[in-house]
Amino acid sequence: MRPLLAIALFGALLGCATREKEVRPAPAVRHARLFVTAELKGYLGPCGCSENMRGGIARTAFQVVEARKTGEPVFFIDSGDALFGTTDVPAEAVPQQERKARALADAFKLMGLQSRAVGPLDDARGPAFRTALGLPELPPSQLQLLDLGGGAKAAVINADSLDQLVPRAAAARSAGASFVLALIQLPFDVVSKAAALPVDFAIATRSKDEFSSEASKLVRGATPVAQLQSKGRTLLTIELTVNDNAAKFELLRGAADAERELAALDQRIELLRAQVNEPMLAEQLKALRKAKLEEVIGRREALAAAPLPEPAGKNVFAVRFIPIEANFPTLPAAVELVTAYDRDVGQLNLQYAKEHGRDCPAPEKGKAGYVGNAACLDCHEEAFEVWKASKHAEAYPTLEKIGKNHHLDCIGCHVTGWQQPGGTCRIDRVTGRDHVGCESCHGPGSLHVADASAHNIDKGNQPKACLGCHDVENSPHFVFEGYVAKILGPGHGQPLPEGASKPEPSKKPRRN
Repeated sequence: MRPLLAIALFGALLGCATREKEVRPAPAVRHARLFVTAELKGYLGPCGCSENMRGGIARTAFQVVEARKTGEPVFFIDSGDALFGTTDVPAEAVPQQERKARALADAFKLMGLQSRAVGPLDDARGPAFRTALGLPELPPSQLQLLDLGGGAKAAVINADSLDQLVPRAAAARSAGASFVLALIQLPFDVVSKAAALPVDFAIATRSKDEFSSEASKLVRGATPVAQLQSKGRTLLTIELTVNDNAAKFELLRGAADAERELAALDQRIELLRAQVNEPMLAEQLKALRKAKLEEVIGRREALAAAPLPEPAGKNVFAVRFIPIEANFPTLPAAVELVTAYDRDVGQLNLQYAKEHGRDCPAPEKGKAGYVGNAACLDCHEEAFEVWKASKHAEAYPTLEKIGKNHHLDCIGCHVTGWQQPGGTCRIDRVTGRDHVGCESCHGPGSLHVADASAHNIDKGNQPKACLGCHDVENSPHFVFEGYVAKILGPGHGQPLPEGASKPEPSKKPRRN
């Protein structure tokens, strides 16, 4: 070969090799995110009975919609039991509960719902009502593929038994999914104790009882398993980092230290939240505590959002619980949905009560019934002065101010004797019971009014008298000793001032 020809040929080959390198760059690192909700149980938002309560579909919607602005793939999945809070809906509650389910469905559509599992609570009004809402559903034992971009895929499996996971996970891998998420319709303690599962991450979506989903949980085993706090108080996000389209994903191990610090901040937040909700707290002190609470929440969010070191060349994922705090921004379109619901449901319930409402039955013979505060006033005038200074006296006006006095979810704890013999059974007839009155704590008083005795009326100084309304959901920081002390005073659980005498019972006819 001639020297010049050899040099030219070598140069051409070198140029081809160089061009080949130029057209085969290293694959770019890509990111995607999955948001998951679980067991909303018909909650558009917290009741508002306590301050700084977590939750609210408008705040959750903001998180999802805002994430989409990054341009990276974002998916929203609901794992079921979202539409209703119980499997049986009483006739008088049907208008409200169906209207609420429609509002939730509309919010899901705003959030770009990819699919959702169906739980038993979702069928409280029957499959026909559920399917008419037009939400994309993922049937049991089925899977859905998600495009992560660049050829990478993830899969979501809906399983109502652990046995379904093996064939479904194999099908997902065969379809090219490098990340497989399982929504398992079983309690957390069952799923978390199972042997290694053939998926990358599992969410236990069914709480075993009313209070078992009061907190979010994550175990880092052979297969990481999570449980979400229910009623829309926490949103789960799974952040995926794709380096290799075909490689399986690993849970980012460096997250464990951050999780411990986040848990410590969560404890601090709950302590501050309890301090803010101390009954009858001075406004200046409350403002100081609220400011501190928001500061700590901000610190938690900054820590949770901080990126973790990602190992080069690996597919990894990180799991983050997002507590939906009261100071989180809201999505305006979702706020409009909730506002419309609040307006409509009051009208629907009021119309139903006028057309179908029934007064409470009379108490059985020999049993006490509710008679109202007026029947107590003649003999207990000194106690009334203490009561009038408490929030119990303003319970119903509190609902009126926010337009929820005709909401069946609320009214039971803001009137006296709700759904009890001689009490209040119609939202359109609450006059004389429109407060948390004497009988809310002391029990029905008809027998005591007829024959005053310490033996036919409750003393009202036991926790059971309070826990019907001051429960974990509506009053999460309730402490009996601290709260009850705020409603006591001279003549009501405390001695009268020295020299004062208790008035004689009135001889005039009883008021009712």
